[in-house]
Amino acid sequence: MNTRAKQLEAFGRLLDIMDDLREKCPWDKKQTLESLRHLTIEETYELGDAILDNDLQEIKKELGDLLLHIVFYAKIGSETNDFDIADVANSICDKLIDRHPHIYGDVVVANEEEVKQNWEKLKLKEGKKSVLEGVPKSLPALVKASRIQDKVKGVGFDWEEPHQVWDKVQEEISEFQEEVKSGNFEKMEAEFGDVLFSMINYARFLKINPEDALERTNKKFMKRFMYLESKAGELGKPLSDMTLAEMDVFWEEAKKLPK
Repeated sequence: MNTRAKQLEAFGRLLDIMDDLREKCPWDKKQTLESLRHLTIEETYELGDAILDNDLQEIKKELGDLLLHIVFYAKIGSETNDFDIADVANSICDKLIDRHPHIYGDVVVANEEEVKQNWEKLKLKEGKKSVLEGVPKSLPALVKASRIQDKVKGVGFDWEEPHQVWDKVQEEISEFQEEVKSGNFEKMEAEFGDVLFSMINYARFLKINPEDALERTNKKFMKRFMYLESKAGELGKPLSDMTLAEMDVFWEEAKKLPK
């Protein structure tokens, strides 16, 4: 691994390149905080894919893309004299020191859970009116539900045992089934949302990340379905012309493919 001096040299090289691009490249010169936003989101998802695939070389590349975006935003901020990369780095350093009094102060914690609880309490002392203020509005709903549950857990609003959460899941499923029988779409949708929220809560108690779990299932389904498509192609037969029984033969084969 590189020495700290080499790491700082590499970061300085990136800052120099960013200066050049911002000055000389027509595309880079036109970018704004707003124009980069959707690209940053895309890069974040690409990093997430690489992490789930455990592709370390791809993770390295995607981290580089995200680091470029951070440097890019800081460069734009420096051009309006609002902030630069040093301000960005010092800001997070100050926050980390303030939020870790068990490292940089005299607070004693027994475990990870107490660290998380202290974190949320410190945020409230900093002026936040609600522990939920830190949950971005634009997060995907599944991820947002996980973050909401994590946040309220940090201040003690939580179930005590996993079986209590599972009982709640079953209760919500029963309520959903009742609304399905009634045929009222709005109530069905509301109860289905409750089912998902409670399932996400149960996953948290089992230390399962629901976003990762669902994405792995997405990937597994896509791999199997594309195998089915390839087999149908070998037969020269469109999937739409195959019976479910015929498709199921290849689906069962796909389930035996190496992961």
